[in-house]
Amino acid sequence: MKSSFKFFLLLAMLMAFAASVLSSTAPTEEETFLENDDGSTDDDTPWLNQDRETTLTSSLRGANRFLAQKTSQAVMTCDKYPRVCRAKGSPGPDCCKKKCVNVMTDGLNCGNCGKKCKYPEICCKGGCVNPMSNNKHCGGCNNKCKKGNKCVYGMCSYA
Repeated sequence: MKSSFKFFLLLAMLMAFAASVLSSTAPTEEETFLENDDGSTDDDTPWLNQDRETTLTSSLRGANRFLAQKTSQAVMTCDKYPRVCRAKGSPGPDCCKKKCVNVMTDGLNCGNCGKKCKYPEICCKGGCVNPMSNNKHCGGCNNKCKKGNKCVYGMCSYA
């Protein structure tokens, strides 16, 4: 009885070792390229290829997702290429600390890069305002109170 238990234990350990060795070997790595809208690759644009890192992909079958290879692509930062901030879908036209932002509405870069709004304030038209008491921005940007009304607790004429 004891010898069969030892045999099964040894067999289970051997199978676990074999499974871990097989799952840790990755298949051949492939290099992928970014394609333009017309289907061509960016090999003819040397300014993009300067910073491009090779993108590696591998099969994730049998491997833990935390052990999968990390893929990376070329990152175009606005400090080197300022025009990326004006591209469609960009968060804003201005470049602050290698990130595209809109200094007219960003609370961490309000009006200028690095100018942060204080706790209760928000950034409206490039200036920090308190929406709880500002008559021109009551409760949010560009929400004016009517003449004779006051902004109290972010609402016009609260009382």
